[in-house]
Order: sequence, then structure tokens, then C-alpha cells
Amino acid sequence: MSNLSHYEDAGSPSTATLGPPSSGAAAAKMNRVVVLLGLSVFINYIDRSNLSIAAPLLKDELGLSASQLGTLLSSFFWTYGLMQVPAGWLVDHFDVKWVFAAGFFLWSLATAITGTLHGFVALLLVRVILGVGESVAFPSYSKILGTYFTERRRGFMNAIIISGLSFGPAVGILVGGKVVGHFGWRPFFLALGIGGLAWLGPWLQWMPRRVRRSVESSSQGIGILPIVRQRSAWGTCLGQFSINYYLYFLVTWLPFYLVRSRHLSMDQMAADGGLVFLMSAVAALIWGKLSDHWIHAGATPTLVRKGSMVFGHMGVGIGLVLAAIVEGRAFLGVLLLTGTFLGIS
Repeated sequence: MSNLSHYEDAGSPSTATLGPPSSGAAAAKMNRVVVLLGLSVFINYIDRSNLSIAAPLLKDELGLSASQLGTLLSSFFWTYGLMQVPAGWLVDHFDVKWVFAAGFFLWSLATAITGTLHGFVALLLVRVILGVGESVAFPSYSKILGTYFTERRRGFMNAIIISGLSFGPAVGILVGGKVVGHFGWRPFFLALGIGGLAWLGPWLQWMPRRVRRSVESSSQGIGILPIVRQRSAWGTCLGQFSINYYLYFLVTWLPFYLVRSRHLSMDQMAADGGLVFLMSAVAALIWGKLSDHWIHAGATPTLVRKGSMVFGHMGVGIGLVLAAIVEGRAFLGVLLLTGTFLGIS
């Protein structure tokens, strides 16, 4: 986002009408909103990783083949990926407060309904709907951070959101693994979906409404072509593609791998798998704060943001290779190191 921030500063519709909060009171209110966003992505990532946690039991209960299970685990991403650009258009043209609320409601409802289903086709359909609902999340996060926060504060504010991304799988695997092991997977889905709806109350109360834009300011949008002509845009997309490959490889397959290939119990899987994402959350918060300090001290955002991405990517890649070949305690140590680099990236 920092690579494209000069467009915002040059008078894009979002900055022209809203801009970073100027008063201390307004900034404090938006800090509260960012914490709420971190909580939303925490819920988001529990809801998208819960099927992975339940996979060993769900596969046996419903008699699914390995290919059917793989289809279910990947189906969320079909609509999630396809809807990213439409979701970005929605948050640009409509109030992000209501677009995000609608998406949150849809994905929470889909999560709850999952706990009542019994067939492969029905599960496939609800996972596709989950992807539609969750597709609005990160376009909304970027819109809010780019609109309300200056470059010098975006590292830590983004880290709060990313820590929620990591805490979600950490708690989902740690707590969810134990809940699923003791009570089954259906109560887990019902509790997540219904309980998550409580988040909507403070969101609707705390998130400010967008100032209605004039026709003139709306016509100043830069469009997509000037963006895709930038090397930095393509570099950002490539970096995001790469880290998402690592992230979703871990979110989707780590619980199943620990149980079926490393022969851990559900409780052991919950503890070891949860620690990986806990390390990612802690690393994201620390590194996000450090990155803002480096920029404040005079380093360029390009060096700090891109350097962090490359450093983290390399660490995750090396860690995953080592995790496939080491045994015993060294395996857990390599997994924790991989989680640390994931948070940095």
C-alpha cells in the first residue's frame, strides 16, 4: 500500500474527503477502530481455517475421499480470490462501514450453517459463500489504513491487523483442536458463527460514516491502468502471492499434516500448530513497530517495507524445507522459526 500512497496524497477521493485524523480525539477513536479490525481478522481467520482443524474428523464422519477433502479446503479461495477486485470497487464507491458489515454478517452466517450440514455438495456451496463474504475484508482494511493513517503509522497499525490474522489460526488450532477433539466439529462451527456476530455491535457504533463525496471529487479517481503500469504494483502482487502461498499452505494443511503424517494427537496438534501462528503474531507486532521507527529515523518506506517482505519470504521458505526433513524437537523449533518469519513478512 505504501508503494501507491503518492496517489492518495495527490488528491484521491478518499484523502480529499477524509484524510488522516487531525485531532487527538479523532486519532484515538480510529485507534479503537483498528483494534476492532484486528479482532475482525482474528475471527476471519478462525472461520476460514476451521475446516482444516476439523478435517481429520470430518473426512471420516462423512466418508470423504482425499480429493473431495482437498476440493473442500480449496473451494473457499475460488470466490475469495475472484471477488477481490469487485470488493475493492465496492469499498471505493460505497461506505466501507456498511460494505464490511455486510461481508462480516455473510461469512459468520456461512460459518454457523456449516455446522448443520451433512453432504459434500452442501459443504462445498457454503464454503464458496464464505469466500464471497470474506473477500471484502482486506480491501476494507487497506481502504481504512490508507485513508485515516499516515505512512509513518501504517506499519504498526497494519501489524495490529496482521497479528489478528496470526492469532486467529493460533487460537483456532489451539482451542479449536481441543474443542473438536472433545465435543466434535459441529458445535465448534455453530459457536464460531453465532458468537462472531457480536462483533457487529461495536463496529456499527465506532466506525465513522464516510463523508459523501461530490461528483467532482469522484471523477478524480486514477483508474486501474496507471496502477498496473507500475513495477511496484506488480512487485507487490508477486510478494502477496508468495506469502499467501506460504500462509495458506500452513493454514490449510498444517493441522492435517501434524495428525496424519507426524502422528500427533488432536491435543498435541493444537498446541504445536497454535504456537506457529502465535510466533507469527508476536513477530508481526514487534517488526511493525520497528519498521515505523526506521521510517521515522529517515529510512525510505520502499527499503523498509520491501526489505521486510524479502527477508520474511526467504526465512519462511527455508523453514518449510527444513521442517520436511528434521525430526523430534528440532521439528518444532523449525516450525516456530517459520512462524516468526511469517509475521515479519
